[in-house]
Amino acid sequence: MNNIHELGRQRAFELGNPFYSKHEDDGDYYRKELPTGEQYLVAVTIVTDDNDMPVKVEDTIIKKLSL
Repeated sequence: MNNIHELGRQRAFELGNPFYSKHEDDGDYYRKELPTGEQYLVAVTIVTDDNDMPVKVEDTIIKKLSL
């Protein structure tokens, strides 16, 4: 299935969430895309509970990307 990336992006936007993706030329950072189309290069931290289950994604904006 070649469209998993697009399905995940669409679902994130349907839920009102940003979409995070990893690109080879971004180094250790992720791209954060908002439903408005704005994109940012961000550092991501996954916050987990006592059972190591993810509960929140925290990101720090490195820079705004112009595409």
